Order: sequence, then structure tokens, then C-alpha cells
Amino acid sequence: MDGNSPWPHRRPEREGSHNYDIESMDGSGPGAPWRQQNGSSEALLRYDDGGGSSREPLLRKRTMNTTSQIAIVGANVCPIESLDYEVVENDLFKQDWRSRKKKQIFQYIVLKWTLVLLIGLLTGFVGFFNNLAVENIAGFKLLLTGDLMLKGRYFKAFLVYGGCNLVLAAAAAAICAYIAPAAAGSGIPEVKAYLNGVDAYSILAPSTLLVKIFGSILGVSAGFVLGKEGPMVHTGACIANLLGQGGSRKYHLTCNWLRYFKNDRDRRDLITCGSAAGVAAAFRAPVGGVLFALEEAASWWRSALLWRAFFTTAVVAMVLRGLIEFCRSGKCGLFGQGGLIMFDLSSTVATYSTPDLIAIIVLGIVGGIFGGLFNFLLDKILRIYSIINERGAPSKILLTVTISIITSMCSYGLPWLAACTPCPVDAAEQCPTVGRSGNFKNFQCPPGHYNGLASLFFNTNDDAIRNLFSNGTETEFQMSSLFIFFIAIYCLGLVTYGIAVPSGLFIPVILAGATYGRIVGTLLGSISDLDPGLFALLGAASFLGGTMRMTVSVCVILLELTNDLPMLPLVMLVLLISKTIADNFNKGVYDQIVVMKGLPFMESHAEPYMRHLVAGDVVSGPLITFSGVEKVGNIVHALRITGHNGFPVVDEPPITEAPELVGLVTRSHLLVLLKSKNFMKGRVKTSGSFFLRKFGAFDFAKPGSGKGLKIEDLDVTDEEMDMYVDLHPITNTSPYTVVETMSLAKAAILFRELGLRHLLVVPKTPDRPPIVGILTRHDFMPEHIHSLFPSLNPHKFHSASMVG
Repeated sequence: MDGNSPWPHRRPEREGSHNYDIESMDGSGPGAPWRQQNGSSEALLRYDDGGGSSREPLLRKRTMNTTSQIAIVGANVCPIESLDYEVVENDLFKQDWRSRKKKQIFQYIVLKWTLVLLIGLLTGFVGFFNNLAVENIAGFKLLLTGDLMLKGRYFKAFLVYGGCNLVLAAAAAAICAYIAPAAAGSGIPEVKAYLNGVDAYSILAPSTLLVKIFGSILGVSAGFVLGKEGPMVHTGACIANLLGQGGSRKYHLTCNWLRYFKNDRDRRDLITCGSAAGVAAAFRAPVGGVLFALEEAASWWRSALLWRAFFTTAVVAMVLRGLIEFCRSGKCGLFGQGGLIMFDLSSTVATYSTPDLIAIIVLGIVGGIFGGLFNFLLDKILRIYSIINERGAPSKILLTVTISIITSMCSYGLPWLAACTPCPVDAAEQCPTVGRSGNFKNFQCPPGHYNGLASLFFNTNDDAIRNLFSNGTETEFQMSSLFIFFIAIYCLGLVTYGIAVPSGLFIPVILAGATYGRIVGTLLGSISDLDPGLFALLGAASFLGGTMRMTVSVCVILLELTNDLPMLPLVMLVLLISKTIADNFNKGVYDQIVVMKGLPFMESHAEPYMRHLVAGDVVSGPLITFSGVEKVGNIVHALRITGHNGFPVVDEPPITEAPELVGLVTRSHLLVLLKSKNFMKGRVKTSGSFFLRKFGAFDFAKPGSGKGLKIEDLDVTDEEMDMYVDLHPITNTSPYTVVETMSLAKAAILFRELGLRHLLVVPKTPDRPPIVGILTRHDFMPEHIHSLFPSLNPHKFHSASMVG
């Protein structure tokens, strides 16, 4: 690296390598020159109405080397980087493992279980707090509006109802747009991408956690057709990340025990447990939470993680059970009655015949079609919203307020289209309903009558689902009311997702599906033995299968929600049919959004076009390498001009007889080493014992998000720039390598399954330099491969390509 090397591909002065990792949190990566020349905008968000829009992300980059460096997180464009789940086996790591005693190993195990216990406790408390706040805020709003309507002051009632919704919506959008834009949306795509190995500081930041909690409460209370279930997954992941930071020196919250978690592997496991806890807290479904994390969220799984995730969700269930029992005494305001089973259908006897099975199969087919259509339309709407959201926070708030006004007008205005129905003489509850919730809302009807459409619209979303799932109410809802409600919920669910508010898709999909199922059940009432409430459950399952494309976890979640185990075979059948049908149109909604946001997600399978390429085809030069004993100035220069996170280390004569690959050194380790100024005047290899006495393994541990050293933090004098530093003690001497002729498909599977950040490509023949290049996540992305091989269209090889 002193400028006299015979290897031209080693020179850090030469820029233009395609082997840039997806990072550049400080803006010093290869995309920086473009950003300086083209203003402050790092990316262009646009609506692509061309023929390829179903496969292209919203984020269109201007330079080839930055195609994976920024993405949309929530409603914000921010830099992203890869996580590294590989064990860095350098001299420090080996010495640390040799010196660990049984006491330290026991501390690590105890702390791991203590952290998952805390994740369960905190997520359970947050889930209960969300429910408590929503029930009281929304309940007060509905009671106030209902009292005005009973007095015949309908216009004032609408002003109060719409005004409350408007204030709540504007508040939710404001804190989201100005404090934590990453909190917008459900957060499940971001958590899924993080667990796949993609990180951005804002994904799981403390500010995101706070805005997620309070924004979700305000958004749901504002009457939007959205749920708090998706945001709870993100909330659980944020809580896990906060606990897994390894302590904080700034706030003096650190100790030797916490240092064990200063790595991506343990944080990944904690965040997986957090996502499972979020589902358990949202649906009160502990087993469903574990299966959700396994089926949808996590990219890596093992039996030990299953056990810890199950323990976490069990803790959540116990916390919720205790708090809900406490509220039965009436000490929680309008949140009182209820239990762990949100929609109990266990009292219904499920007996079905052959005609019922045929109807259920048709239900699943149509649900799959509606689900695929929902995903297709949502893609188009999100692309339009991106144009509005990129204009800044005021535009985000204005969009949210507009949707709030439309929602309020539908919720208050559409029930006027429904005819009043006389109260049934054998009603199980009071008719018309007194209070904020119930099956028989009076609305504008005379005494002794109720408005069926108001019973669905003029309720919280949870109460509307409960009404649709209710059994023994075959004649409660008129067919016209169900049709109006289905169309309204389907459309409002589409236009609501994408605004700058924490919002989940589970509830809108369940609402639309349950309404559709109840329509079918009412139509078949004369020839079917199944209750319309059970058809509503199956309809919800068909919509969930058609949009989310989850089967096992959704099946268990629905059964835990309804406590209706006899319906298991029918729910399984509907989910399988709807998913199979919808898969012919597009992919699941969260998979779509991951690609739409530009998050470089690695699928569990290699795409067919990768089998036509080898690893050497997608790596590009010149490659920057370091000598085992390197000049300080060369390292500083390389760190300044590139955004690389990993650099191969190669020993050359006279240290070795021939050029030899030592391993890989990471950017963060180089920065710590340079910060310590452990330099030498001569180019000599130091003894390992000297280095190990001066440093410990945890000196090079990964800090919390956004807290690491940057090249700007270094203060290296001109004299020190001419000195040398030994990289051998911090070099990972056993990095994963593949030969340059390996199929790109096999390399992609290896890269994902091992959770790598760098995969070294070595030559097939011995008479060449020992390293050909480095494969990073970016090199496996279709956009990058297509840029290298324009004649090869990656998308034509997989018809099930993701919409987005």
C-alpha cells in the first residue's frame, strides 16, 4: 500500500469499484460525489407507470454503485447497511473464548433469559396500555357523539365526531412526520428486513418506539380503518433492540454482563423474540406469535430460539391475563369487560355437510382473488402516496387529514342509507344498545329499533369484528348493509395504509373478510348448517391468506382469537386455497412492500437466472486490499474515499514467500485500531501477546445503532500517517470463501443461510492474486445484475415476481 505494489487492483486511490457494501451511514460512500453534484436529495421517489412497475422499487437511484445504499423506512428515505451475523475469528476472539470461565458462560445464559423475560413483560404492558388508551379515547368520542344524536342534534354530533377524529389524526401524523418518520406504516416489512440482515438506525430507534406507541393509539382512536396489531410487532422489536444494545456508556447503564450482547447475532435473536411478543400482545395469541415470527418475520431459526420465543410470548400472555382481570373490577374506565379470548365462538357447534364444503371452497377461491386484487391496488396507491410524502412533513399531515375527513364522512354518513330494523324480541343483549359498544346501535332510529350498519361503522374496529363474528344473529344485519360496509371497508383500508400514521393491515383485512364471509353465510342460510358468524371467520381467514400469504401462523392466531378449535379443518382448507389462488397473481403484501421500499431482501431461494451466472461474473474491480502490516496513511485514505465495510488482508514478501490471503478486516475494527494509535515506525509484525495485553475482545465489539466511530472522529497527524500498524490480530482469519466458478445461485443460498455480510471470491487457478473480489448483499440484487448484464432480464425468469 506504499504505492510500489505490483498489484494495480490494490490501490485505494482508484475509485469505481462495484464492490461497495450497502452502508455509508456518514455519506462517504461511493454515492457521495453524485449527491454533492445534484443537490441535497439522495434519491428520487417517483410513480412508475411503465410496464415494469410491478417489479421495481419506489426508490430509483442515479448511480450504479448506490443501488442498495438507501431505502424507504416508514415514510422516510434513509441510509441502510448490512448486518453481519458471522463470527469474527481473530486473535482477540480466540483469546476471549480460551479465557472464558464457567461463571462467565453462566452469566451469559442467565442474562439472555432475563432479557427475553423483560421483553415479554414490557411488550405485554405496552399492548395492554394501547388497548386501554384506545378503548377510553374512542369510547369517550363515541359516547359524546351518541348523546348528541339521542337529543336529535345530528349535525353537531357529526362536527364533534369528525372534529375529534381530525384532531387525533393530525396529532398522530404530526409526531410521526416530525419526530420519527420511520414509525409510519405497520413496521413489519422493516422488521422482516432487519431480521434478514438489513439495518438502518431509524428502524428500531427509541424515538421510533415512542412514536409507534402513541401514534398507533391516536390513529386507531381517530377511527381510521387500520389496526394496532402490525405496529405492535414493530413495538416489540424496538423494545428488544433497546434492551439488547449492550448498555449505554452515555447514561451509565453498562456493566460487564451486558457486553456479551454487543453483536448482531444476539440482537437478532432478541428482536425475533420481540416480534413474536408483539403479535402475542396484539392478538392475545402466544402460540400464534411464535409461529408468526417463524413463518413471516425471521430469516434464521433454530430450536433454542424457538424455546426462548415461546417463553417470551408466555410471559406476554400472563401479563395480559393479570391486567385484564384487574380491569374487570371497573378500575380501567371504559375498558372493562373481556378476556384473553377476543372473539369467543366456542359456544357455536360447527356441523357441516358436503354443500357447506363446496361453499367454503368457493369462499377460499374468491377470497384469494380479492386478496390478490387488494395487494395490486395497494401497490398503485402507495406509489401515488410516495409522490405526496416526498414533499415533506406538511404534505404528509395534509394527506392524513384528508383521509380522516373521508373516513369520518363514510362512518357517519353511510349508516343513514340503512333502514331501521325492529329490535328482535329474543335479543341476548339490550336493544337498542346503551353505551359505546354493542350489536344494536340506535343511531337515528326511533325507540325499539336499531341501525345495523351503524352497529358496524359506529364502533371501534375490534367491536365491529366482534359483531360480525357473533353467532345466533342470522337476521341482525341486512344484506344491503353488509354490501355497503364491505365496499367501504375494502376501499378505506386501501387508501388509509400509506399515510404517515402507524397502521396495521391485519384489522382492515379481517374486517373486509369477515363481512364478505357473513354475506356468503347469509345467502346460504337456508341450505347451510353453519352459522353466519362462522362464515365470517372463514371469510376473514380467506382474506388473510389472500393478502398476507401466511398459513400456519394465521390459522393458529384465528383459533386463539375465537377459541373455536372445531373450525380448525375448515380454516386450514380456506387458507390453503386462498393462498394458492392469490400466489398466481402476486406475492404477499409485506413482501411487496419490502421491495417497494428498496430494502435489499435476500429470499430463501435463489432466482432461476442466477444459475446462468457464476460468482466471478458479478464481482467488479478494482479491489482494495491491505497488507498484513500496513501504512497508516493508506488505511486512512482508503476509509475516506470508500464506503467499504470489509477489506481483504494479504501478506506479501518478505513476510511470506508468495502473496497469501490472511483474511478479512472490518471497517469498524480498523477505526478502533487507528483511534488507539498503536502504530510502529517500521514495517514489522508485532507479537500477538503484546497486542492481547493492550486490547480485549470487547474493545472491538459492535456498539449500539448509530454510536460507532466514523473516519471523521480520527485525528491522525502527518507524522503518524507515515507509520505502520499490524492488522493480523484483528483480521478474521477464517472468512467464508467461494471459488470464482461457483454458481451464483449456490453462492446466494450460502450467503443468506449463513447470515453473511461479505463472501470472499478466490481464484480457481494458483498463479493469480489470492483474492478476486468480495460478494456483498448488493451483488445479489436483480437491479445490480441487470446493470451488469443488460441482455439478461432477471424478471422474466420468475413469474411470481414481487409486485412493487
